[in-house]
Amino acid sequence: MSLPLSLAHKEANRLDTLRRLNILDTPPTEAFDRITRMAAQMFNLPIAAVSLTDSNRQWFKSRVGVEHDSIPRMKAPCGQVADDGMLLVINDLQQDDCYRDSLLAESGIRFYAGAPLVTHDGYCLGAMCVLGTFPREISPAEGAVLRDLAAMVMAQIELQHALGRVDPLSGLPNRNQFIDDFKDMSADCVHGEARLAALINLASPEQLSNALRAMGPAYLDEIVGEAVRLMAQTFGVHSIVYHVTPTEFAFIAPQGTDPAAFRATLESWLQRRAASTTSRFVTTARIGVAPFEVGVTTHTDLLRNLHSAVQHSLDQDCEVSTFSQEQDVLYRRRFLLINEFGAALDVPEDGASQLRLVFQPKVDLASGACIGAEALLRWTHPGFGEVSPGEFIPIVERTSMLRATTSWVLEAAMRQLAQWRLEGVELELAVNVSAVNLMEPDFCERVVDGLRRHALPPSCLELEITESTLMQNPKLAEATLASLNAAGIRLAIDDFGTGYSSLAYLQSLPVQVVKIDQSFVRGIEQDERKRSLVSAMIKLSHDLGHRVVAEGVETEGVAQVLRQADCDEAQGYLFARPLAPEAFAQWFKVQNGVEEQQDSLQPA
Repeated sequence: MSLPLSLAHKEANRLDTLRRLNILDTPPTEAFDRITRMAAQMFNLPIAAVSLTDSNRQWFKSRVGVEHDSIPRMKAPCGQVADDGMLLVINDLQQDDCYRDSLLAESGIRFYAGAPLVTHDGYCLGAMCVLGTFPREISPAEGAVLRDLAAMVMAQIELQHALGRVDPLSGLPNRNQFIDDFKDMSADCVHGEARLAALINLASPEQLSNALRAMGPAYLDEIVGEAVRLMAQTFGVHSIVYHVTPTEFAFIAPQGTDPAAFRATLESWLQRRAASTTSRFVTTARIGVAPFEVGVTTHTDLLRNLHSAVQHSLDQDCEVSTFSQEQDVLYRRRFLLINEFGAALDVPEDGASQLRLVFQPKVDLASGACIGAEALLRWTHPGFGEVSPGEFIPIVERTSMLRATTSWVLEAAMRQLAQWRLEGVELELAVNVSAVNLMEPDFCERVVDGLRRHALPPSCLELEITESTLMQNPKLAEATLASLNAAGIRLAIDDFGTGYSSLAYLQSLPVQVVKIDQSFVRGIEQDERKRSLVSAMIKLSHDLGHRVVAEGVETEGVAQVLRQADCDEAQGYLFARPLAPEAFAQWFKVQNGVEEQQDSLQPA
């Protein structure tokens, strides 16, 4: 028999409300199981359940004493509760005309009581029910208790949505729900039990930015929606997937999951996604896996470990990466260094800065005279000690501190130049600048102002720019370089030969100096191909009017080859390691014949 139109419409709305809550066919959670256990204990009955009424079944979100996770809706008392929205008590199913031949009665159930699960807008989703194998009655007080338990269940369902427990885009439980569920699991499962968790990342930050810029946020919604559908197909209902960030999803593997099988399942999801049409050419998913111990590992540590594993997967360009304690130590150190470097940039009142400059000489290969130096940044941390520039500079280059770092180096370099000039040491000092600096509209103005404040001629400062820096925004970089050149500041291309458009830059940029990268210089005396390549670089640079500096010169044999190739200048350990300011000034005077060397020099 078909329902009247108004009832059919009401039922359709009820089912729509139920499905929008995304609770059907989800794994058990402690938040609901706790209420179900409480109901069985309070009524002293063997069976209790949170029963949700679907179109043709009763599905149990939580159950005690019930083997099946669902039963047919027809002739199920919970279905009547959903239809009427009222408390239903059946003292003895075998004596009830409607339910004496129902599945429950046939299975030995004699008593049923169910309180409705009603949403705030009046739709009944099902029942909080208790059942027994003997006839019985309930008092008004017990009826009130059952209604209260039903209200607790309904509050738990709606809290997930009303208080930010479900992501509105994916419909999946979010990070807040993950934290609560993880805490419940830690309290109720076997302490110390080994489990596995995974974090799926749909796109790298750069890919995400490019996709949003080209296609807009709706495209991201499509990518997320497709990923969620594929997760449901791959992982089924045995694992709750949590939407923990806009493009990341976490879940915990079922108890007893084999690590190899878990990895295979994750890889099968990646294969499904790689075959998709929405995201296959735009974003690359990566997955991090982290083992943990129940009741020992906190949710904070687990999420951090998962993020660390995903980051390692992105860095190493591998599809699935398992958390490594050794790798985590490195990441944590990098993070600490980032935070600590910000404090190092702030010069304390006593002037005892953690940062300092050292200076590596640049020598004229023909005369042997020191004609310049390169300023190099060094960091002495109060706890870590000497931090290698190879460690902290790449980290700083990825942060907003890069501008402040260049400003610190330029100011310290100019201050030192002014001091040396007072001591009779006049030379050209080179400072490295980054792509970020060349994007600053007032960069040239600030450099010129610094020279003016320290009473320095522009020609005493040389700014070194790498080819990769120039390529990030060529037009804006060229405009800044043109302004610096017009101000009389010398410019150099650093690490020449390692970029992609060396010849184009040599032809178009207003640079005076080309620095050949040390990778071409080291071992040149034994490598004919290197000698030919470097000779060609030097000749080409000379033909375009540039001076040439060779980096990484460590032996006299290398220096001799460079002289024969007409290289102008060189720097490297053959002449001196980076020196502190006082030691450099003494070395400079000795090297240039200003005074005799009196003390042995210690490198900085």
